[in-house]
Formats: sequence, structure tokens, C-alpha cells
Amino acid sequence: MFPELFVLLYAAHLAADYPLQTDHQAGHKADRCAAGWRANLTHAGTHAAVTALALAVAVTVLDLSIGALPALLALAWIAGTHAVIDRRWPVARWMRFARQEQWAQHGGAAHVDQTAHVLVLVVAALALTR
Repeated sequence: MFPELFVLLYAAHLAADYPLQTDHQAGHKADRCAAGWRANLTHAGTHAAVTALALAVAVTVLDLSIGALPALLALAWIAGTHAVIDRRWPVARWMRFARQEQWAQHGGAAHVDQTAHVLVLVVAALALTR
């Protein structure tokens, strides 16, 4: 059950993070103002909606047994952590802590960002498998 869930959650993540994210959301989701929070939370909401669709596919097409409460908790976990990670300060703080400032200046932050999101999905898939 874990592999199927992880693949579906990852596919949902990729869809929400790339083709379904607007230029405005990508450019402003870390801004420290109301518009930044709106962009961030709208983007996180897209993640929740696409992930809900992926979980519905898991239940209806793959016949996986996922309870309503675990599914809701997974959606909250994925959307909530996505919103926090996308504020960008957690990634910047990690890269300073890990002494990766040079890599951050040369595109490394995007890789650390995506790694954090994937780790969140692993946790969600493991929790749903339990």
C-alpha cells in the first residue's frame, strides 16, 4: 500500500507545484504581506484539492482502504507543511545551518525545498499505510 500511496501523493504534488501553480503564486507566496499569505494559502489549497483527488483514486480505483479521518489528517499535514516550507525561510535557515550558502546562491534552494516536500509525502504515505 505504501508504494501506491507514495506515487499518487508525489504525482499530486508535482501537478500542484508545477502545472497548477500560477506565476503570481510562485512569485509571491513567500511575501511578508496579506497578498503573500493569500498566494501561499491558495497554493497550499491547490495541494489539498489535488491530493484529495489522488486519495480518492487510491480508494476507488486501487481499492485501498483509507479511513476518512486519516485522509483528512494527511491532507492537513500535506497542505500545512507545504505552506510553511513555501514561505522559504525554513529552507534558507536549513541551508545556513548546513553551511550550504554557496549552493543556495546557485539554485540549491529549489532542490532542498523539493526534498522537504517529498519527505513530508513519505511521512503521509507511511501514516496512511499504518
